Amino acid sequence: MKILIIGGSGTIGKKVAEGLSQKHELIISGRNTGDVHVDIASSFSILEMFKKTGKVDGIICTAGTGYYGPFYGMTEEDILPGIKGKLLGQVNLVLLGKDFLNPQGSITLTTGIAAVHPARNGSAVAMINGAINSFVLAASQELKEDKRINAVSPGLVEDSKERYGEFFPGYNLVPMKKLVNAYILSVEGAVNGKILKVYS
Repeated sequence: MKILIIGGSGTIGKKVAEGLSQKHELIISGRNTGDVHVDIASSFSILEMFKKTGKVDGIICTAGTGYYGPFYGMTEEDILPGIKGKLLGQVNLVLLGKDFLNPQGSITLTTGIAAVHPARNGSAVAMINGAINSFVLAASQELKEDKRINAVSPGLVEDSKERYGEFFPGYNLVPMKKLVNAYILSVEGAVNGKILKVYS
């Protein structure tokens, strides 16, 4: 299959690419790296990316982040970049990408444990992840031509401990191999409308 991985050079994306590379043709996309470039905060950029890739059998997004900071003092300006990027960016990848997805193809978005177990200073990220989860559940009912959509919801992954560990004290680390398997399940399996939780 021909699989597009947005964020394929990032912490999670590069491991997912390694896991899929033996069986599939991959197109790696990132803001400044990869085979094609994309800014997921821009619907124009997303559409231009798909025009370059053409039809694909799978779309995976591991890109996007959100604001971590105290609830008191948090502003709209703090929240908006995450809404525009991780939330609307992934929604637009679906809305635009579904027309570049072959029949029986799959879309896999990325959310996170904060949707159900938010950490302190993580209310903005919790909101974004929860919204994406709900979008996936609803969109799966309406995709045509046997196209599928799922979200992978990681906990604190091994390779992100240094970067995000302070935000998630006491959380069990998720082995990268176990996380990659969730993306493989979404792409190669038959699951649809699932939030694939990988929390330990």
